This record gives sequence, structure tokens and C-alpha cells, in this order.
Amino acid sequence: MHNTTTDTAAGTAAQDTAAAAGGRGLPVAGPAVVAHGKGDLRIEDVALGAPAADEAVIEVAYGGICGSDLHYWLHGAAGESILKAPMTLGHEISGTVVVAAADGTGPAAGTPVAVHPATPGLGDGTVRYPADRPNLSPGCTYLGSAARFPHTDGAFARYVNLPARMLRELPAGLDLRTAALIEPASVAWHAVARAGNVAGKTALVIGSGPIGALAVAVLKRAGAARITAVDVHSKPLETAAAVGADRVLQAADADAIAAVQADVVIESSGSHHGLASAIQGAARGGTVVMVGLLPTGPQPVLISLAITRELDLLGSFRFNHEIDDVITALADGSLHIEPVITHEYPLTKALEAFTTAKNSAESGKVLLNFGPE
Repeated sequence: MHNTTTDTAAGTAAQDTAAAAGGRGLPVAGPAVVAHGKGDLRIEDVALGAPAADEAVIEVAYGGICGSDLHYWLHGAAGESILKAPMTLGHEISGTVVVAAADGTGPAAGTPVAVHPATPGLGDGTVRYPADRPNLSPGCTYLGSAARFPHTDGAFARYVNLPARMLRELPAGLDLRTAALIEPASVAWHAVARAGNVAGKTALVIGSGPIGALAVAVLKRAGAARITAVDVHSKPLETAAAVGADRVLQAADADAIAAVQADVVIESSGSHHGLASAIQGAARGGTVVMVGLLPTGPQPVLISLAITRELDLLGSFRFNHEIDDVITALADGSLHIEPVITHEYPLTKALEAFTTAKNSAESGKVLLNFGPE
């Protein structure tokens, strides 16, 4: 595979990233991580347009590389979302407001923030969905997504304009580095919430990558009695143990997984093999929450076993208000997720960061640091 990266922006980053408050003015452009197609990832100058009245200008501090970012780089698509034009990646970000929204909404300049990257939408109005679950709205867009065209650019850039409604003020003491995990932690929180009250119940997590490890942390905080984590690699299992797993198992140990008989299973591997393990490891009458996104198209599933055990198979997609719960739990110290971060790279080494993130045997959450080197 041919991989391309350009760093023409790096040499001018210092002059482009002059602070944007106090009358010093905004940069007209700045470096961003842009996917051009399969195997073509570039660091290039992207223009910073004038913000709309309801948009704030954010100085990005950290960005976490998500599986979807990797797919756009490696395959030119994430599932059925196919790149048709260059797109700035990134939706797991933290930063600081440098210019508040002109309409007076949202945080003031100087406020550290996390970002809820979704914009719910009705689509053409023909698709029904529960009004209290906007994550399922058919017209929903997400930062750094090619699901629609024109694509929705992400926020892997030094400065970005974002709607004030996306911004969540960070409490004092919650650092921007940890805050980069708020978006994926919200995905994990939503998945655990789909299972209902897990206090006192046994739990099994299949796939201990970043989302799986974060699900372990959320389960621990929610009072799960015993948590078992599974993965094909040792490094993710070490992370899962660090955030609260009581026991870890290799994915190949089918008998041990089946013997867990968990009340609640979180399937986060995104493979049919993982889903099979989830069904086999669930207790009769148990609940399996499927947060790992399997490839599009038909998949082999142990559906007969799910039927005869009366398992509840539940889908889980993104999140809604859970981001506010995550921020509160991080601020009060009840949610322990820092070990999920395993690597950090400066923006100028974005391709190296993506290569590391691709290696799930050696990495958890890989962060890009957008600050000056």
C-alpha cells in the first residue's frame, strides 16, 4: 500500500498558529490531517473560514485516533461511508475556546472543552425513529464522516470552527489530555447503559481495544460484581486489567469464555468470531450488547443458541446525553480511564501515529498532540 504524507504546513505552523484572541487575529489557514483516499493521508494547510454566528473557534489540544479514522486511511471508506473527496479526519477532540460564538451561545473564550461531534437530523422525513434517541436520526451527521456528500469534515486541525451546541465545558481539574477520551468513553457508557442496571451482575467484555477497555471502566464504576475481559492480544488485556477487569482471557480459550456465563456481555471486537464468543459466554437469559461494528452484509451468528437461551441481543450506536455523565464521572474521580491512552504523537508525526494505532497488538488509544512542539 502506498502511504503519502506531506508536512509542508509544519514549517509555517508557528506563524499560522498565532493566538486568536486579544485582537491578534486568527490564522487564515493551519495544518490538518486530511484523508485523500485509500493509503493517502496528508498533513496539509486547510483554510479556517469565518465562523458562523453560532460557531466558536476552538484551539485543538488533543485528538484521539478512532477506528473510523483508520478505515478512511487504510481503505478509503468506513463501512458504507466512502470517501469521494478529501476530508479532514477526527472527532475525538479536546481544546480551548479562543473565540466565543457571536450569538452569545456556548462557552466563553478561554474555556476548556470537549466536543459532542453529532448533529442529529430528520433526513427526508420518511424514516421513523424514537424522538428521545437522536443518535438514531436518519439525517445525523458526525465530524469526520463520509456518510454524506459533501462530507462532514472532522477536527484534526490546529484551529476549527464548531457549533457552540457541540461544546461541553470541562470542570476544573479535568485535563485536556484525558478529555480526549470523553467521546469514546461516551460510546462505552451508552453501550453499558443499554444493558440496564449492571450493579451486582457479572460482566464479560469481548474485545479489549479502546472501546472495550473503556466499557470495562464504565462497568466497574457502575458496580458490576465481576468483570472478565477478552482479547486476542496481551497488551489490550493489560489495559483492561488496569481499568478494572477482574480476570482476562485469551480469545482462543473458547471453553474458558463459555464458562463465564455472564449476566451482561459487551461485544466490542466488531467481528463475527467475537459475537460468537459473546453469545457463548452469556448466561441463560443474559444480555449481549453489540457495540463493535461488524462489516456490512450478512454475518454468521449463533442465533439458535441465542434463541434457546433467551438472550437479549441489543445494538448500541454512538451516544446521546451520556457525554455529560462521563464528564461528571471523570471530574469526581469515579471513572478511571487514563491507562487506555498508550501513545502520544505531535501533529507533524501523524502518519507514524496512525501506523501505531493500526497495530492493536501494541497500542490502545493513540493521541495526536496539536500543540506547538
